[in-house]
Amino acid sequence: MTWNWKTAYRSAYYATAPEPDDIVLDPATTALLVIDIQNTYLEAPTDPAEAALWGPFLARMRGTVIPNTAALMALCRRRGVEVLFARIACQTKDGRDRSLSQKKPGFNNLLLPKDTSASQVVPDLAPVGDEITVLKTTDSALTGTNLRLILHNLGIRTVVVAGIFTDQCVSSTVRSLADESFEVVIVDDCCAAATDALHTHELTVLNMIYGHVLRLSDVEALLPEPPSPDG
Repeated sequence: MTWNWKTAYRSAYYATAPEPDDIVLDPATTALLVIDIQNTYLEAPTDPAEAALWGPFLARMRGTVIPNTAALMALCRRRGVEVLFARIACQTKDGRDRSLSQKKPGFNNLLLPKDTSASQVVPDLAPVGDEITVLKTTDSALTGTNLRLILHNLGIRTVVVAGIFTDQCVSSTVRSLADESFEVVIVDDCCAAATDALHTHELTVLNMIYGHVLRLSDVEALLPEPPSPDG
């Protein structure tokens, strides 16, 4: 079936809803937010069972998400869209400033001091120049950071979101942005969850309520070319 963002990822809530209006991406009021694509998540597990579990995720990250996000970042930079980053990183070495969810046992028990290699954005997606990064010990990039104020000061009305994990930090951030009345675009092929099933489920939940799910090719088509130097 041919991809069409206006009809894809329909939940029961929107199964019979009319197609949404066309999206307008004005570079002056649009920002790209890249969430948590950090070195720690690209490390292959040494335990065979864990390696088998995370193999498909790592394959998607290396084969799809990282190259597509790099292309999306380059597109945004060419067309005058602000590029911002959020990464999980605590201020203290022992993580005592982390939120409770990052101190509990299990997958979300993360100790990522801000200056360690593990907490940095992967090299292929590193910020350039004065691009802004916010540090968080929460799922939502708006909770506990000054990102809301930054977006307001930049005059941003629409946030294009890429990153991981679709069902965790991406979802929490998208919901927070929607609650703050930002228009949100989630880029399907620039995001990943632990499994494709979780990724698909969460995008179906988010779509048309908290934002619209597009693909890289859609964003490229919607972002206007910069004016020619010759006018």
